[in-house]
Amino acid sequence: MSWNLRGSYFETCSCDLMCPCNLSFDHGATHDYCRATLVFSIAEGQIEGTDVGGLALATIIDTPKVMTEGNWRVGMFVDDNATDDQFARLTQVFGGELGGPMAMLTSLIGEVVGIERAPFEIHEEGLRHSVRIGDAIEFEVQDIVPFGSETGRPVRFDGMFHPVGSDLTMAEATRSRIDAFGIRYEGRTGLSTANFSWSA
Repeated sequence: MSWNLRGSYFETCSCDLMCPCNLSFDHGATHDYCRATLVFSIAEGQIEGTDVGGLALATIIDTPKVMTEGNWRVGMFVDDNATDDQFARLTQVFGGELGGPMAMLTSLIGEVVGIERAPFEIHEEGLRHSVRIGDAIEFEVQDIVPFGSETGRPVRFDGMFHPVGSDLTMAEATRSRIDAFGIRYEGRTGLSTANFSWSA
């Protein structure tokens, strides 16, 4: 079993700026739940010999206020350009079946509410990252540059416990429409990175 993926990532969640869950999964969310959409744009990669470069995948989650309580509801969208083999390989990796970062979350999942193919439209320009997934999800997040910053560099968190990595850029949602698998919310905050890299 071997695979590797490299690409860009961004998400939006229902918490107010900033999401307490990003500080630690055992911190309570802003509301009585945390709902988030995690989008992976794969620049290059292979899963057990199958090339998956150029494809995208998104996971949507609905968790209790304190994520470590488990019983997450999870849905997944896979790029409709994926072949049957690519679809199967991607769902194995992102379902945690082949090890890697997503495997550390499987004990928290109570129900998989659906896995569907859908068209993805992903645009990234400077600080802005936007995605549209079929008719179910459309949002944009913008990386946060602190007031008075002379470098123009956005704020980053270092030392996070997050499947994508420990050093991610903080963002806020500039628009949001999310209604998928019975999970509906308005995204307010977000994260991004121009370069995630996974392997197992």
